[in-house]
Amino acid sequence: MNEKLLQYLWNFKVFNNFDFKDTDGNPIEILNFGKWNTDSGPDFLMATIKTKNLILVGNIELHVKSSDWIFHQHSADPNYKNIILHVVYLHDMEIDEFNAQDISTLELRNYIDENSSNKYEKFASGNQFISCESLFTPDKIPVFFHEENVLKKLQEKSASIEEDLQKSKNNFEAVLFHHLAYSFGLKVNAFIFKQIAESIDFSIINKIRQNRTQLEALFFGISGWLEKPTDNQMRVWKREFDFLTTKFQLPAIKIHPKFLRLRPPNFPTIRLSQLADLYFQHQNLFSKMISAKSVDGLYEVFKDVKASEYWDNKFNFGKESNTNQPKMLSKDFISLIILNTILPIKYAYHKYHNEEISDEIIHFYKSLPPERNTVVSNWEKLKMKASTALESQSLIYHFKSNCEAKNCLNCGIGFKILKEI
Repeated sequence: MNEKLLQYLWNFKVFNNFDFKDTDGNPIEILNFGKWNTDSGPDFLMATIKTKNLILVGNIELHVKSSDWIFHQHSADPNYKNIILHVVYLHDMEIDEFNAQDISTLELRNYIDENSSNKYEKFASGNQFISCESLFTPDKIPVFFHEENVLKKLQEKSASIEEDLQKSKNNFEAVLFHHLAYSFGLKVNAFIFKQIAESIDFSIINKIRQNRTQLEALFFGISGWLEKPTDNQMRVWKREFDFLTTKFQLPAIKIHPKFLRLRPPNFPTIRLSQLADLYFQHQNLFSKMISAKSVDGLYEVFKDVKASEYWDNKFNFGKESNTNQPKMLSKDFISLIILNTILPIKYAYHKYHNEEISDEIIHFYKSLPPERNTVVSNWEKLKMKASTALESQSLIYHFKSNCEAKNCLNCGIGFKILKEI
């Protein structure tokens, strides 16, 4: 037995009888089981019970054991002051404050059919892609499933963006720069690139963005790559970085990106050069992102972005490669930037200004191609084919939020299947 399962059984009233009695033998009639609270605070809100000839209205807290009330330190939390009933699977100790306040404890272990708990344990065990894999069919998907998942994901990302806004004194352009750097870093260097971006006052970017050489010098210098230049171009970048360090009193910090497990086109040297070119080419980048009304408009911003000519025949400093061609952004990479950075920033910006944009954002997702990764491929094996980014983003989000964590009891699909078996 675990607390999630106990909440599930209470919410759906899965008991073998309802002749409840508290641990002192007093009858308890549950007039309203309450509203399941998935946020912090008591598990069920606005419940109504009748006991000892009194009708009580308030909140109900559930625990596997009575002692969990003490273990979870609820006594000192004001959110738990209006408890009318303590519901537990096993009553293993008396709680003094409940006795003092005449709050009843209901032990459920004799009211629960073992088949109910065994059904869930079997359902949530195993190493399948998703727990309900053998029972899942596409018709189990609720209406507006994809739209709701993507909007939930945007709400979560919006909360993260709002935290960054507070740090940057509500400077959306700076936050866009930080999040673009994160996206350009991909999985290996995402946090490192964001650290680099956050180490630079965005006013400096604005002051030098008309000079691509200085932008590259700034990124390369902070990455610690210019300390021992080996060719003329590196010496130019070092000279510019030394000048910028003196002019803007840059802190003497070095943040070293990683090269391991990366294909050469994704080397941090190439990606930082491309990021510099993006800001060099678009002096009003934030405005273009926010005002774009179509996916094509966003693709247009990125289509000519490339690493500087130095990198045409290199992937790392001073080491020539066999190929000689401009290092452009691929369409797949641009799509990832739009999905992971631009659309969340657009959503957060309009939310910040109390402007409704949900329908427009959903249209953007429907206009983008789906991602191709293991999670999406596994969903497709279950006949859930993603034909747009809306569907692939939804399926990825749902897997990470529910299936991966085996959070079946908070999943609409899991609820539906569990009630049927």
